[in-house]
Amino acid sequence: MSVSLVDSEPETGDAFLSVRDLRVHFPTGDGLVKSVDGLSFDVARGRVLGIVGESGSGKSVTSQAIMGLHKGSQARITGEIWLDGTELISASEEQMRRLRGDKMSMVFQDPLSSMHPFYRIGDQILEAYRVHNRVSKSEGKKRVIEMLDRVGIPNPDKRYSDYPHQFSGGMRQRAMIAMALVCNPKLLIADEPTTALDVTVQAQILELMKDLQREFDSAIILITHDLGVVAETCDDVVVMYGGQCVETGTVDEIFYQPEMPYTWGLLRSMPRLDRTRQERLQPIPGQPPSLIQVPKGCVFNPRCTFTEHVRGDACVAVHPELLHSPERPESHKVRCHIQSSKRQQIWVDQIKPSLT
Repeated sequence: MSVSLVDSEPETGDAFLSVRDLRVHFPTGDGLVKSVDGLSFDVARGRVLGIVGESGSGKSVTSQAIMGLHKGSQARITGEIWLDGTELISASEEQMRRLRGDKMSMVFQDPLSSMHPFYRIGDQILEAYRVHNRVSKSEGKKRVIEMLDRVGIPNPDKRYSDYPHQFSGGMRQRAMIAMALVCNPKLLIADEPTTALDVTVQAQILELMKDLQREFDSAIILITHDLGVVAETCDDVVVMYGGQCVETGTVDEIFYQPEMPYTWGLLRSMPRLDRTRQERLQPIPGQPPSLIQVPKGCVFNPRCTFTEHVRGDACVAVHPELLHSPERPESHKVRCHIQSSKRQQIWVDQIKPSLT
């Protein structure tokens, strides 16, 4: 699908953000890196979408494409990204600058490297606010102090003048959230927002995001490899592998009725603290695929241990479509050659018992 040059918005139901057949490829000396290859999903206002997968599956590249951060690079981007009626891939850099921070914002993985070390925390947030709001510096400062207080930073009027290195990891992440939300954006993208934080701070950050989302009725995309965070926070889930979506559905469908062997592998390798496991964790065999030489057929077939349930060489020769089975809700779609009834049987007989 080529980049849309029309002004009319496609039919996306209640979606605030709609991604259609997104492809982000990077030419290199070794070949074309297909970081994202045909990804589609929707996010509605008031919903949290979790994007999960191993490192290198295309999660962060997807978020950067939505924010327009690949513009001006060598990236080859096709498809469509619709944000509240505006198509982003064909938008100019000036249009994207107006949208960033105002209609959509992003919390990056490492807040220390995302903030300028030479400028005070408050001044950096103030700059982001005044870009989109015609207010005086004193009015803007009041708004910034209010947001620092809202995200749980003690003594915000004093901490306003601190530098990033004077904040702890959890406080820096809170400051990044304050910067992302200072203009009340309708879409928040959080890329591994709790990485390297202890579990108590992690819980506080996630609860903070949920509280602010309820207040502003915003849509959130949460990018993570932590399935526990997804189960606690998200409404819907996209499972990515090799730059593609291999399964998508509601959080209950992904955790309690998954049908894709890769999703089974993720669940099997997740530690559980709510019950005593009878077996050791089972890692997914092999290594993630090269995005330069993506496997033909099913992208997961070199690591899949269930290919014997598919007749012939379909797994290695035919690329499976992302489809929903008649027995499942429309929201639940899977990219796999194994028949749906057989996948459901494998889940009940083999996978589910091994998780208890």
